[in-house]
Amino acid sequence: MKCARISNDFHPMNRSRGDSLKSWTSDAKSCGSNSDWLKILDDSLSPTSDYPIELQDIVHSMRNGTNLTVDQGITLWNYHDINIIGHLAYMSKKARYGEQVFFNSNLHVNQTNICTLACKFCAFRRGKRAKDAYALTVSEYLNRIQPYEGRIDEVHTVGGLHPEWDVEYYENLFSSSKKHYPHIHIKSLSAVEVKHIAEMSGLSTRDLLRRLQKAGLDSLPGGGAEILDDSVRNIICFGKESSDEYIMIHRDAHSIGMPTNCTMLFATIETVRQRIEHLCKLRDLQNERHGFQCFVPYPYLPDNSRLPEAQLASGSEILRMIAVSRLMLHNIPHIKAYRMNIGDKISELALHYGADDFDGTVGHEEIMHEAGSNTNLSYSKKQLTRFITDAKGIPVQRNSIYTKFRKFDDDDGHSQHITLPVLTSGAVE
Repeated sequence: MKCARISNDFHPMNRSRGDSLKSWTSDAKSCGSNSDWLKILDDSLSPTSDYPIELQDIVHSMRNGTNLTVDQGITLWNYHDINIIGHLAYMSKKARYGEQVFFNSNLHVNQTNICTLACKFCAFRRGKRAKDAYALTVSEYLNRIQPYEGRIDEVHTVGGLHPEWDVEYYENLFSSSKKHYPHIHIKSLSAVEVKHIAEMSGLSTRDLLRRLQKAGLDSLPGGGAEILDDSVRNIICFGKESSDEYIMIHRDAHSIGMPTNCTMLFATIETVRQRIEHLCKLRDLQNERHGFQCFVPYPYLPDNSRLPEAQLASGSEILRMIAVSRLMLHNIPHIKAYRMNIGDKISELALHYGADDFDGTVGHEEIMHEAGSNTNLSYSKKQLTRFITDAKGIPVQRNSIYTKFRKFDDDDGHSQHITLPVLTSGAVE
């Protein structure tokens, strides 16, 4: 078994007084957004005539809160000056949150790397007989959490499709976690894991989610979307859930009141149009249910995988993807700069290109690091907030569902509980 990648900051001996998250409170009812953000955005982009003529119809749509079309998304992608695209995305973010940048205290625990699939882009997957294959028992899983339980309020758990685990394993896993660590939010299972467990258990995906929700599952992390186009999926991840199934599973989660994130893996073999259409599919579901909290785009990392034809992404392409995502997904509250994939420096720049979430403390991560990520896992919250303040942001620690907040307001990482403005319900059409 591989040695865990663990942050020294999470070691019990490194806990600072008053840092426990068990008792934090806030009166905020939703994410920390300006309820009148659309008016703020309209004012900040006036007059439309100040912008290049090729972008004026896009700016007009932004000011009116209407959906950008696929063709407009392609125009944004192909526009020669990335800084103008970044400016528009930054203004959209700023209208919502001002200079606030969110992060959380979380831990990644992967329950197994054994998987019945063999996606070409995946460096994490192992066959059952591989020397470094592992499958955690419930007690082993709990032991992974125990050293950190006073410093985190979220465990992010995804893994392979284990050929023997059905709903009972996961019910036991989640209920035991809640029994031992009731303050920790369980964000777990990609859509394909939900599909696999449901099939193993003879359940519909909605019934499975209801049972797991009762056992303690709080939200879905949104992984596995890759590109929501089956012509791409059949090449890079043959056997995974279809594009329609990904949407259906998240619709099922939203229908029972379970929030989710959503994602995109880009820079494999997809076209720009397929990327933009992917965003539109997520936006359409959000218009139905308003269950997506955050969109997380991340590029393909090539180490230890089997996709030599992949395009790979430059730094500017990553920033453009984040900016275009913010502009296309006006009804999804948050855009994350996923540090574990794109690294600290690009993540810091992304805060000027529409991202408002800086990921979390993480402490342990395998999937991205197996694929080539070198992102440091040893940062304290003070160090993490320094990235944000260096980018002229205001660090705000959040819980998993953006309802509790703690503002870091000085160079020593001291904090105070705050109530942030409440996001108005419903999407802007």
